Amino acid sequence: MGRLLLALTAVAVLVVVFLALIALTDGAGSGIAAWLSTLGVGAALAMWRGRRRGRPKRLVPFLPVVVAAALTASVCVPTVPTTRQHPPALPFVTTQHWSLSTGSRVAVYHYPPASQGPRHPVPLVYLNGGPVRGISVLDHRFLQLLAGRGYDVYAYEQAGGGRSDLLPMDQYTISRPVGDLAAFIDRMDKGKVDVLGFSSGGTVLTRALADPSVAARLHRAIIAEPGPMDGPTAHITGHKGRKSARDLAPPPTGPRSTHAPRYAVAFGLMRLGLLSPDTGLIGQAEGDNAFTAADLGSDTASAYCARDAHRIPVEDTAQNFSFSPAASLRVQQTVKDSPSIAAHLRQSRTPTMLMIAECSSQVRQWATAILANAPAIQRTQYMPGVGHRMWNGLDDNDDRAAAAISAFLQDKPAPLPHYPTREEIPTFLRDQE
Repeated sequence: MGRLLLALTAVAVLVVVFLALIALTDGAGSGIAAWLSTLGVGAALAMWRGRRRGRPKRLVPFLPVVVAAALTASVCVPTVPTTRQHPPALPFVTTQHWSLSTGSRVAVYHYPPASQGPRHPVPLVYLNGGPVRGISVLDHRFLQLLAGRGYDVYAYEQAGGGRSDLLPMDQYTISRPVGDLAAFIDRMDKGKVDVLGFSSGGTVLTRALADPSVAARLHRAIIAEPGPMDGPTAHITGHKGRKSARDLAPPPTGPRSTHAPRYAVAFGLMRLGLLSPDTGLIGQAEGDNAFTAADLGSDTASAYCARDAHRIPVEDTAQNFSFSPAASLRVQQTVKDSPSIAAHLRQSRTPTMLMIAECSSQVRQWATAILANAPAIQRTQYMPGVGHRMWNGLDDNDDRAAAAISAFLQDKPAPLPHYPTREEIPTFLRDQE
């Protein structure tokens, strides 16, 4: 028993050495550099331990080295394609590909206004959340609903997400999607547009409002459930909305990349900041191919109210789901590293609406910081009964979100009270709504 425990300890130590070397070498050569170094260290120690033993017994110390080498080798071997495998075409909308002046090549979806009924004269552009993620089927259904209400709806997957082409890792910054938005509007060539930005798309839209050259292209803006707008905001800690379904909903089903040692190590060390987004362990394309909806864990549940914990809809199909973990982490880091945009945001004059969910999983100050510093926000809609994912196909949630959006874009009375106002921010935060 003592010898067995000693052997297991040796295996564990070698695995820890391997993981440390993965971090130190940033996964160089798909982890082979760390693997060979670990194997060399283990072999040297085994030779030292067996130096005074007879020939057969000299091999015994090598057994833990062999076991450790077999275990860690699985981290160095890809189990998915290493070139990007884009999702197949959607059956209900044509995927176009536009090359933008910024160098991005993005997947574009167009939902023309319904042939019956009045049409809104200004096109509506949708910026999805992510940061680098495909547009979900749930989002597509909501965009179809808006088109059915007379809106000429355009949506595109930001560079690196969904069916859009990848970028070099160092080009994933928060400023890139802002520039892409301006280039996309120019490519549309339809004059000023309305823009709806959700989650990290709301962050992009907020920063676009703070850039006069981009804001000049916007007719009206709707910021829904935004992420942090800059570094100072990103470092704010505070409460979130009412209780979400996190830790209440059944665990997500389906395959997980993190059940494979290679991707569990890669994504885990990336999340801990021990591997860079452009690590040599796995390439960007391989990471995108490997990551699944189930890997998001409780993140999906946190986008719904606690009362909906046992009826959370399927947001996307396995074939359409696309998320780039490395690129997303890099974009988030550039937000954290960015200086304050508050002074620039105060100069914005684009009519804007802010949408906040009752059971939001976002830190409340992310939204209230925008409200406090954007005098052009004309109304705030506090959406009761929904979480971060405000349009989710449950009950009449899609219709209520569409009604709030339509009322603002058409400059009609809001269906909900204008709450919180700028003056009500302290009360709103104090009451932890």
